[in-house]
Amino acid sequence: MAVSLRSRAARSALVVLSGLGAASALPAQGTSAFDEVFTRPDVRAARERVVSRTASMARDLITLGAIESPSGSELPRAQAVARLMRGIGLADVTVDSMPNVTGRINGRSGRAVVFVSTLDDLGSIPALQRAFGGPPRVEGPRVVGPGTNTSSTTVAMLAAAEALVARGIVPEHDIVFAAVAQEETGLVGMKALYGQWASRADLFVDILGDGRSITYGALGIHWWRVIARGPAGHSLNGGLPNVNQAIARAVDRIFAIPQPPPADNPRRTILNVAVLRSGELFNHKPDSGWFSVDIRSLDAATIARNEMAVRRIVEGVSAETGISMELQVVQRTPGGQIAGADTSRVVRASTAIAKMLGLTPQLGNAGSANLNVPLGAGSRAIGIGGERGGRRGYLDEWADIPAMVRTAQHVLLLGVLMGGGQ
Repeated sequence: MAVSLRSRAARSALVVLSGLGAASALPAQGTSAFDEVFTRPDVRAARERVVSRTASMARDLITLGAIESPSGSELPRAQAVARLMRGIGLADVTVDSMPNVTGRINGRSGRAVVFVSTLDDLGSIPALQRAFGGPPRVEGPRVVGPGTNTSSTTVAMLAAAEALVARGIVPEHDIVFAAVAQEETGLVGMKALYGQWASRADLFVDILGDGRSITYGALGIHWWRVIARGPAGHSLNGGLPNVNQAIARAVDRIFAIPQPPPADNPRRTILNVAVLRSGELFNHKPDSGWFSVDIRSLDAATIARNEMAVRRIVEGVSAETGISMELQVVQRTPGGQIAGADTSRVVRASTAIAKMLGLTPQLGNAGSANLNVPLGAGSRAIGIGGERGGRRGYLDEWADIPAMVRTAQHVLLLGVLMGGGQ
């Protein structure tokens, strides 16, 4: 879907974008073990190409951001990304049944480095896109409109790919660029992508921002729905058993399960009940209801212990009240920690890139995104996060154009360093 930018306002905005590109051209070099690559003429030329295409990146984001792409219905956006990949000249561009879209720069080794962005938006975004009254628009250093925030990382990834191809940088390993579906609904697309590339990939890089944060470990997150069922009735004939008594008793006991205090919680363990649903009328007791359970930790054994404690409480309350209670899995997001990841070459490289881009990166081991899938399976992965915009999920959602350019440069340089580009 092409979007025209020929209006006077759009032309003015492109003048602003040209200025942004000039201002962010090439930040001052720091000193690191990677400077020899950073200062190579072909790499500097590739970075300059990214900056020179700032206005084109904004146009691509307008195109992708205008496409409705709620989780589970990403095909139109996937097809648009595939068209951009083919225009760049990536090899073997495919859209699969997820629908994930992938393309790559072929290397020589048979190994691969896989960069990942997300195709899907929150489920509330399509209604906001329609209410916005048209495609996203450039306003100064921003692209404003629902659907822009997440897609800015895909545009940045594609800009890095285009610069690598245009400057003829041939990698030792394949560099794979993948935009994956259904991130919001269980990392479904990432699980499929990992299944395809796990045997060949030396590294997965989850693109979440410009590199202000770098994540090398993943937080395990398990979500459950506890469903209670019992006899319904009018208040006049009500009394017990009552599903709400069972729900209330179970929730109270779950909150009493001992957990580490917030000030001393190195495993980042969380146990929370956030949603309770039952009944519709003041003068009836419901025949069913449910509540959520959110269990998180860096330690899988801790998650398992909390799950067992919740299960025992539910079984006990069911026996006490006569209300049947069932635990139903909603989502299991794997966690993973790899020994030495914090000092690995990829973390050191990403840190050096972030500093060269003028950022002060914060390192962490508690990621919660597509990188959880490879880390949970024991494969190397990092997430580059940080700034990309604001107001995600609101009518005035926006993406930051300079941050998108920095993200593209980060992906470009990491691709050269980890892909062995010559």
